[in-house]
Amino acid sequence: MSWFDDSRLDDPVVLESADPVLRRMAEAGARVRREATDAASAIHEGVTRGLEQGRPRAVIAAGPDSRLLRAVLEPWCPVPFVAWPTASLPGWAGSMDLVVVLAPSGVDAEAASSAAEAVRRGCQIVVACPPHSMVAEHAEGRWTTLLPTATGDQLATAVVMLDYLDRVGLGPRADAESVATALDEVAAACSPFHDLAVNPAKDLAIALADTSPVVWGGSVLAARAARRVAESIRRASGRSAIAGDAEHLLPVLEAARRRDVFDDPFADEVATPRPMLLVLDDGSEEAVLREQRGRLQAVAVERGVRVETVTTDATTEVARYASLVLTGLYAAEYLRLGLAPDEAVSEDVADR
Repeated sequence: MSWFDDSRLDDPVVLESADPVLRRMAEAGARVRREATDAASAIHEGVTRGLEQGRPRAVIAAGPDSRLLRAVLEPWCPVPFVAWPTASLPGWAGSMDLVVVLAPSGVDAEAASSAAEAVRRGCQIVVACPPHSMVAEHAEGRWTTLLPTATGDQLATAVVMLDYLDRVGLGPRADAESVATALDEVAAACSPFHDLAVNPAKDLAIALADTSPVVWGGSVLAARAARRVAESIRRASGRSAIAGDAEHLLPVLEAARRRDVFDDPFADEVATPRPMLLVLDDGSEEAVLREQRGRLQAVAVERGVRVETVTTDATTEVARYASLVLTGLYAAEYLRLGLAPDEAVSEDVADR
């Protein structure tokens, strides 16, 4: 059994134990800048070649990391687009199509298999991965453009690929500096050196502590961010956390028992945690999304369910996605730090 002790979030010893994780999150913006800078020359050469070859019949995002590209490109891509996360390609893919592959580590067997199949079929292929890696070797071919990466960061690698696709007219603006700036702003606001009173991620961790989070993001990218945040909460706490579309989350909120002001929170030692609605708001004001958000919030208020909202002022869609995800990751890590086993709590009480 674990109990949440918010004093641990400002305890230097506890925070020091999490330094490797917190430091890596704080360096997210720097990794985006590094990858964008290192790949700039290759992107320029690839764009020149891509424009000479002309617009492809379709774009296929291949490999396990293709879902992020799908979330960004599906609403924007001017040609048919498909994400193909398995170790193959659609049967119709051929020389008129563009295959893009993200392989941050460069050792993914499925990504390597997809790249090799694209080369065999004579597809145009753009691969973002470390040079001299297994994926790079399988992608070697006449129509291959390699965008070199080095950090192993999925988002930074995706930004490099999206920058290329933006320049050849196949995707939205994905300015690397705006993404890096958004990540830096989150890292500064959620720094472990900021105490509970001014730290949004620590405050969110406290809100998450005794609940079963229900995470919703309206737009395609915000919905993907919601899934990433819910997954990080599950890993950090070992507790339930779900993300989904509004119609899937509404029954969960509607099933929550109305809060009674006379309830004794200590009457049941193992009481079931109440849901909490966590809204990831990327600023989208589409009428459908406003209506869904309003329904979720209305049901939550009617059932006495706590509502928390994470917002962002980032300037591009990818930057807003990055900001929402990183805020959620910080909150999940602070949640993990605050959950102390019974024996730890007992020892702390004894020391005092």
